[in-house]
Amino acid sequence: MSVRTNTKIAKPYALRALRESLGLTQEELAVRAGYSARQIARWESPTGRVREAVFQYLLSLRPATPSTENCSFSFIDLFAGIGGFRRGFEAAGGRCVFTSEWDKYAQKTYTANFGDEGVFGDITKVKESEIPDHDILLAGFPCQPFSIAGVSKKNSLGRKHGFECETQGTLFFDIERIIAAKRPKAFVLENVKNLASHDKGKTFEVIRRTLAEKLGYRISVRIVDAASFVPQHRERVFIVGIRPDIGEAFDWETVDIPAPKFGPRLKTILHPEDGSEDPEERFLDPKGRVLSKYVLTDHLWAYLQGYAAKHQAAGNGFGFGLVGPEDVARTLSARYYKDGSEILVRRKKGNPRRLTPRECARLMGFDRPGSKPFRIVVSDTQAYKQFGNSVSVPVVEAIAKALAPRVIEVKNPVKKRASSAA
Repeated sequence: MSVRTNTKIAKPYALRALRESLGLTQEELAVRAGYSARQIARWESPTGRVREAVFQYLLSLRPATPSTENCSFSFIDLFAGIGGFRRGFEAAGGRCVFTSEWDKYAQKTYTANFGDEGVFGDITKVKESEIPDHDILLAGFPCQPFSIAGVSKKNSLGRKHGFECETQGTLFFDIERIIAAKRPKAFVLENVKNLASHDKGKTFEVIRRTLAEKLGYRISVRIVDAASFVPQHRERVFIVGIRPDIGEAFDWETVDIPAPKFGPRLKTILHPEDGSEDPEERFLDPKGRVLSKYVLTDHLWAYLQGYAAKHQAAGNGFGFGLVGPEDVARTLSARYYKDGSEILVRRKKGNPRRLTPRECARLMGFDRPGSKPFRIVVSDTQAYKQFGNSVSVPVVEAIAKALAPRVIEVKNPVKKRASSAA
């Protein structure tokens, strides 16, 4: 039965939320479903009643939940953002059994790409009993209290930071209580590089003592530059913990991390703008050229140049980052939406431009050649914030592929011994 001929009337579902999670406008849905945009608007009104066939059609467009048949281990995704950790650990054979993310826009992107409806919000309000048992805990806990930019801003405003920050800084202790209650076989935590040196190392020492001495896990730490995998210098500290009954600490030598100097260059993620790429109308014109809205205005470009000259004269390193196809970019930050100054793409003529959100998805490893494009269902501003706050997916995937065998061996010791004997 077609969408148009089904006459069954559905209950008033949240049609708008479902439509927006798929990145469709009312006009686009109208074209696909064979109705007028005015009819779609009526269905989305508080008193509207949606045809069941239209609702089911939208559900069919959502990404399928990965099959659990070939999953070798389970994990939970805390402070999930838009799913960078999940994308990496699913690639290593894992199955996500619980997700927590408080930001409503990040939830929207997460749901659009993974199909989950049960994304929990504020983790501080989730009881340990509500969290399923799992093999690995993943958490990229909020980094602003420890980042160089975050600390500088809070100092200038006279606010506390690190573990003295009464909002985000204390979220680490929610990780602690969950690990203590659920005792996963392993965990992977991620934060900014500055975490290791924050407050002269005192902050990291609190974390180390909590994880190693109080909780009893064998921890291993390394700062990884994502430039080994993507054309972006993005140094992040990763803490991997192994439960003591499982064996020795995680060996970072088992993680396949190429030397950053052999990493890819920006040409691998930039729009070619030569007509060879299918134009995504949100970012490109019909000829495949980046839309003019991403090009800096004369006023903004003059301001950034003046700002850089001022700080260079004072001996400071502040300024914009102008890059081309053969370069590696600076770190993409959550503030990129403001002026794009850390990564400005040089153009043959005229002012430079920002990266498009699609290029940001590629820069963070969410989009890979040959894979289905990551769904960007929020505004450009929110998309820039989300990618800037995320983990680099290929880095996480490399860690996951090295860690998974440790967990799988413990889960299936009989199978492991049998295969070894054969």
